[in-house]
Amino acid sequence: MQDTVTGELGRRRRLLVLAICCASIVVVVMDISIVNTALPAIRQDLNASVSGLQWTVDAYTLVLAGFLLLAGSTADRFGRKRIFQVGLAVFGLGSLLCGLAPSIGWLIAARALQAVGGTMLNPVAMAIVATTFPDPAERARAIGVFGSMSGLSLALGPILGGALVDGIGWRSVFWINVPIVAAAIGCTRLFVPESRAPRARRFDPVGQLLVVLVLTGVVSAIIESHASGWTSPLVLGLLAVAALAVLGILAYEPRRADPLLDLRLFRSMPFSGAILMALFALCGFGAFLFVTPQYLQDVRGMSALAAGLSLLPVGVLIIALSPVTGWLVGARGPRLPLLVAGAALALGGLASTWIGPATPLPAVLATYLLFGVFLGAVNPPITNTAVSGMPRSMAGVAAATASVGRQTGTTLGVAIAGTIMGSSAAAGGAAFTGAATGVWWLLLGLGAGIVVLALVSTGARALGSARRVAGLVEERAL
Repeated sequence: MQDTVTGELGRRRRLLVLAICCASIVVVVMDISIVNTALPAIRQDLNASVSGLQWTVDAYTLVLAGFLLLAGSTADRFGRKRIFQVGLAVFGLGSLLCGLAPSIGWLIAARALQAVGGTMLNPVAMAIVATTFPDPAERARAIGVFGSMSGLSLALGPILGGALVDGIGWRSVFWINVPIVAAAIGCTRLFVPESRAPRARRFDPVGQLLVVLVLTGVVSAIIESHASGWTSPLVLGLLAVAALAVLGILAYEPRRADPLLDLRLFRSMPFSGAILMALFALCGFGAFLFVTPQYLQDVRGMSALAAGLSLLPVGVLIIALSPVTGWLVGARGPRLPLLVAGAALALGGLASTWIGPATPLPAVLATYLLFGVFLGAVNPPITNTAVSGMPRSMAGVAAATASVGRQTGTTLGVAIAGTIMGSSAAAGGAAFTGAATGVWWLLLGLGAGIVVLALVSTGARALGSARRVAGLVEERAL
């Protein structure tokens, strides 16, 4: 059964809806990368600690990871246009408050509010695009354009952030969202049709709470471990909460007809492999984005704009390789792009271990190109692998869970990188690059993990497990 949409739309109207949805994904994704360029300025202006900088990034990505699935089901039930408008308003308010924050604590709280709005934008916008374009071929092209905006946003974030920090100040990286969001709210009201799912999934408040407890407990324990130590009561308590929440998920979710997290999907080797690869991939890139702008500004003495421009080749490669990778996945399957991505991440981590305070800039930028190859090659095959063999009824849930894996990975990457760096993050010079070596070895290990998972999750045995899961899901749906 198709989703219900009010009214038929002409081509020009459909393209306008696509543009509005693309604007939403640009501001949501860009706020992940744009803030990293502003971290040195935020530290100086608000006298922030390393953990404060970690939470400035992770308060945003943690909320996104924890509530993406809930936002999608809420929009299916109450109307996607309505929830999309609410999300835009909350995101805009959070952005305004971020720019007005008088302390690091207020900034972190405002970032969390921003993310609450962001959870209502990304999955809901995708659903709006899918229902606005009924023709399958046209829908595929529209979704391709929408997906490419994610790579473009990651590429533009450091550059735009650098220009704003140097020209106006770090607060402007948040204020720039406000007029964009205001225009999007007005255009949504005028041009976006309302739509709902014919059968919305029932809410799962217990499952939602358990997922949030797992993510918050793990991330908080990692961030606080530097100051308190791994054996402190605080850190052990946080880990205990996370462990109990995991047990709660395993016991509670299988008993629900519409679980927030359908554990049956994890019996599929391609799906489980895709979630782990999404976690590894974005953990690596999140760590890279946390460390690199600080290295370029605090160690090499670059301006924020120069640091952003130094990351331009990474963004260009992401934009250039993503469509090529998508074509390659369609023609030959996901294995080769995943192997290339994992190898590029591992080589990038290995090469970065030789970066010091005086390493020639061309050598540094050449190393960064490996990270561009990695991210440009990894995203399309992850989604493809996640939905491989799934029935159409579960494809959306599988893709959404992969998105949760990406956001969780980004959150963990920042938390782990900041913990590894510790006080050296503010020391600069050889102390910074020496501590960063631990981060680069982590990336090498993550890249190797992606290579192994690519081999395991794309073979004949893995595809067989996906077919068995698809049969189980369809049998229970009858």
